[in-house]
Amino acid sequence: MRSDREIPAEIEDYRDQRWRREGARQVETAADAERFVEQAGFAACLTDSRKPGPSLYVAVCGRRDAVMPRNVQKDPEASLTWVIKDDVIKRGKVYYGKLARGKAMFVAPRMIPYFHAIWGMRRAEEARRLGKPAQAILKVLRKEWEMATSDLRAESGVTDRQAFTKAIDELQAAMIVMPSEVLYLPKFTYIWTLAVGRFPDALRQRVKRDAAVREIARCFLAGAGMTIPGELARVTGLSRPDAGLGNRALVAEGFATRTAPGCYELAGRVNARNDSSSAGDVDDAPLDQ
Repeated sequence: MRSDREIPAEIEDYRDQRWRREGARQVETAADAERFVEQAGFAACLTDSRKPGPSLYVAVCGRRDAVMPRNVQKDPEASLTWVIKDDVIKRGKVYYGKLARGKAMFVAPRMIPYFHAIWGMRRAEEARRLGKPAQAILKVLRKEWEMATSDLRAESGVTDRQAFTKAIDELQAAMIVMPSEVLYLPKFTYIWTLAVGRFPDALRQRVKRDAAVREIARCFLAGAGMTIPGELARVTGLSRPDAGLGNRALVAEGFATRTAPGCYELAGRVNARNDSSSAGDVDDAPLDQ
């Protein structure tokens, strides 16, 4: 259920700065995008102002009200976002894939262990949790390490396009397989590879689930300034109960303050506002005679 609660103007200003929603700090290159993802911790790829959270497309536009046009092929900002996305994938410095709920996301290396703790899959669980087409694709990739879409379909025997796409999405969601490059000549194709090949240390790090939920919540709140009911879950793909557990853990350690049911704000911002208000009360008080 979507919240009707408004984001305060000062929080929107804070997000403009943290999520590069302003012209002076907009993303123009792959290196800019990598720095943006590292600061934000994670970001969607092609969402616009109608979806909450940090977004590469919005950062390329450099404005908070950016809306993706219907005809994206002729839109220079959408085209640049697509080019930057492809460059970032090839450079391999940040994680990219379709993660929870099929969201195409970038994840900073420092956040990979926490995302993997929630959505990743141990090898011992693959036979039980992965579908047969996904297992067939994974078997080929573990032998060949990387392969283009058409070759992977042929080698795995998953020749049906729809079944292959579903299986690849399943492997991406489990953070097992990721794209390593996008080619356009002689024809458009993705090159697929094992995620552990690019981020071995991060993906082999063991993190407890409660710690992962807390750190994902911390990462979002640090960039958002505050979160309203349902926002953390929509942005990250966490369940609403998990999002609540993460936010309450931040309150327990003093990182966040609960300002209303389902609403959490950075404790430092709340304290600064309260100090400012208290100072104003003192200044306005009549002097003792």
